Amino acid sequence: MRTILLALLASLWAVAACAYPVGERHLQTTNPTAAVRDAQHKDGLRITVWYPADDLTPEEDIVLGPPGNPLFYVGEAAPNAGFADERRRPVILFSHGFGGTARMMGWFGTVMAAQGYIVIAVDHPGNNGMEPMTIAGAVLFWDRPGDLAAALARVRADPDLGRRLDMARVGVAGFSAGGFTSLVAAGARVDVARFKAFCKDRPDDGICKPQKELPTLTMDQAVAFLESPEAKPAVDRAAGDLSLPEVRAAFAIAPAIVQALDPRSLQGLRVPVGIVLGDADEVAPPNTNGSYAARQIPGARLKALPGVGHYDFLSRCTPAGDEIVKDLCPVRVPRSGTHRAAIEQALMFFGRAFGPPP
Repeated sequence: MRTILLALLASLWAVAACAYPVGERHLQTTNPTAAVRDAQHKDGLRITVWYPADDLTPEEDIVLGPPGNPLFYVGEAAPNAGFADERRRPVILFSHGFGGTARMMGWFGTVMAAQGYIVIAVDHPGNNGMEPMTIAGAVLFWDRPGDLAAALARVRADPDLGRRLDMARVGVAGFSAGGFTSLVAAGARVDVARFKAFCKDRPDDGICKPQKELPTLTMDQAVAFLESPEAKPAVDRAAGDLSLPEVRAAFAIAPAIVQALDPRSLQGLRVPVGIVLGDADEVAPPNTNGSYAARQIPGARLKALPGVGHYDFLSRCTPAGDEIVKDLCPVRVPRSGTHRAAIEQALMFFGRAFGPPP
């Protein structure tokens, strides 16, 4: 076993030493459930794709925030760059956290692309930082895997991108609510009644409290919406199989909303699952979320990072961000180390599941 591990680490370091430039493309598609969640009832879905690129197009900084005064530094990518080569590459579908965006998690997506993966990320309708948040977008969290399915179908149909996807090696990853999305995409089943009962019994659990991204939404309001006629079709849909048949491995970063999953379905997962989280997470407490999931899932690999909180997995804050976004930016452990640890875990995990990328 030690020999295998050393060989895997050696291969990962070799890949890191040969990192590619990163390309970034933006696509659009539709998903019928988006119209329920979107503030303007549009069915559109934004997609961001990161991929190994040639070196003909200069990479540009990816920053988030007001022009000239960004709040977050994400990474680098070359807009609409050509591909590094013609080879098919493993795919990682990516789901952002509650109220986040695909690009907020670009620190993960761009580095995985630099290591040879094609990363397909979405902005979940009604639950992203670029548009108004809605109750439906916040509460109908089981519609998120459908966004990933729609995004994958759109990229597969693209004449340039689609032919480079290795559909035998498709994984899913996500942060926070995106970690929940990853588990559902891998085959976990949603149990809405279980989640309501959990929060009724444990109202002080971090996941049951109002979230910073939508502080006006209380659990009582969420439950009232779920019990409304408007939500009934979506609630009925929650009990079905929402998995993505293409998914062969799932990696969750600080997964949240785990108490909305049927434990028997977690125990029955047959795809490999990796989880990385912070042991100081108060938003998605590990004992009721990530660590709980790891205890239920056969063979799940869990890595807990000491002193790391929930929002430590967001992109690095600029000096302006440190001054303005004071509820998200302060950390006890430098974000660079947290990001590096998460990426190392992801590379090892997907390396075991798929073998090293080209």
